[in-house]
Amino acid sequence: MGAISEFLASVPRRADGKRNWPSGLKARIVAETLIEGETVKAVAKRYELIPSTVSDWRRMARQGKLVLPNLEGMDFVPVEVETPAPVAPALSVTSPSTIDMIRGDVTVRFDAVTPAARIAEIARALAS
Repeated sequence: MGAISEFLASVPRRADGKRNWPSGLKARIVAETLIEGETVKAVAKRYELIPSTVSDWRRMARQGKLVLPNLEGMDFVPVEVETPAPVAPALSVTSPSTIDMIRGDVTVRFDAVTPAARIAEIARALAS
């Protein structure tokens, strides 16, 4: 515990006396909670923190606001997957002589010889 106490003495303090934890150190402490067999409470105690502070930092890591280092023994890091943005419907051809453009519940049917510039103008108007 002596080494940890010496280490903690080197963490800078703010004017109000509280420690000013650098992001890299926060990330390392959070990463230690992800090692198999470790608990938030035990890691917090080791660094003389309250468990809710470490839990707040873990939340920041889940939200991508804190980048975690790779530590030996860490088996799991939470990942959030974003839902892909909806893809605009493709132009469909109903017959060799017509082109249908569908946007929501609006369908615009073009003659196959309609200039591409005109189709683009209408597509922009539908998108706005």
